[in-house]
Amino acid sequence: MRAVTAQPASPGALFPLVPRAGRGRRAGPERAGVCGYDPSMAGEPQADCLFCKIVAGDVPATVVHETETTLAFRDINPQAPTHVLVIPRAHYADAAALTDAEPTVAADVVRAAGRVAEQEGAVESGYRIVFNTGAGAGQTVFHAHAHVLAGRGLNWPPG
Repeated sequence: MRAVTAQPASPGALFPLVPRAGRGRRAGPERAGVCGYDPSMAGEPQADCLFCKIVAGDVPATVVHETETTLAFRDINPQAPTHVLVIPRAHYADAAALTDAEPTVAADVVRAAGRVAEQEGAVESGYRIVFNTGAGAGQTVFHAHAHVLAGRGLNWPPG
């Protein structure tokens, strides 16, 4: 699949963002107030979220894969030759909140990450899927996302 750049003129052209009222459970109170996270708004677009703006087409991104529930695009600050972010189209602050509320969408994110690795030719040499959860773990955008990293040695332990 060739990479394309999302254009602001066509927000949601392939898969419009539809309100998801009544879907999923509210995230627990332990996430309330974390970096502006409002659990009552889980699953809904957030006006101040960079990734929600990318999903809406308001901020351009180099999209490499998309499904009805996910969007994958190149990281603007790559840490490996292949560094792609895979996000759910619905807003959840982190992987734990996404999994609690929408386990099938969480599985879709992991499935899409595998498809990205295939597209990038990383399956044979190996790749890593990383979810950073919380500021202490390096999460800087509080919209659940997986990093697909490949193309260089990925030593263990990380960091």
